[in-house]
Amino acid sequence: MSTADPGRSRHQAPNARGNSRIPNPTPAPTPTPGSGTPAHRPFRRKGPARLVGPRHERHMPTAAQLPALGLPVGDDGVVIGVDAERNPAVLGLFRPEALHVAFVGGAHAVQIIALRAAAIGARVAIESGRPRLWSAMARAAGGAQPCVTVHQVGRIGPQGPGAGSPVLVVRDCGARPPRDRLAPAAWQTTLTLLPFLDPAPARQRIGAGTGLVGLQRISPIEARAASSVLSLSGEDEAALPTLADELTLWSAGTSRKYVLLTPTPAELDLLGPPRRMD
Repeated sequence: MSTADPGRSRHQAPNARGNSRIPNPTPAPTPTPGSGTPAHRPFRRKGPARLVGPRHERHMPTAAQLPALGLPVGDDGVVIGVDAERNPAVLGLFRPEALHVAFVGGAHAVQIIALRAAAIGARVAIESGRPRLWSAMARAAGGAQPCVTVHQVGRIGPQGPGAGSPVLVVRDCGARPPRDRLAPAAWQTTLTLLPFLDPAPARQRIGAGTGLVGLQRISPIEARAASSVLSLSGEDEAALPTLADELTLWSAGTSRKYVLLTPTPAELDLLGPPRRMD
């Protein structure tokens, strides 16, 4: 026995042309309030589903909150010791332009700088009339790689510096070094070691063209000459003749900083304790 609704199986008789059609449906009556007939909802074509992500607040800082996003990143370079606040003192030796550094003092501090420059991937070329003073350090720094080389005065050739291979040239040629044969180059820093500061050519040695100057303990006459060239304060001029062996004053433009040299145990074994005289 069929359970289909007989009303759904009825069709209209064929018309005069022989076509059979399903008649247009009769519009549903509009329900009246209280009649209990459900309201007719018009058919709507649904579009593609739209994915909606989690409803969270947007993480967008205000202008007043931007300073809090700053990261405590210091300068990059060679750490040579600590300053008066016991913070690391960093020398930014390698730059996209040539840099000249003058250091008035002993070779010990410059050897520390050379070792640490090699440790961060720089090549070090030493031009010196005292090769024995530098040979042990060169062997210890390079190991199996010749990253530190020693040359006789006037026998150093072009080093080919680059951003991926910066070069530190150390000139240990006395208080009146001869003219530098190397042309200035980007990513190449020349550090001239002066055992003492001759007052007559002081401006030529540590004046114009020198981006960074380091001073160990010097005599009052040398301190007066350095103060005249570098525009040091009276307090700094008076302090220079009394500095301890491990203390150095660094000057760059109008900036001044005292740095305490802090050699590592390995550096102490190789070079000995800090000293002013070689």
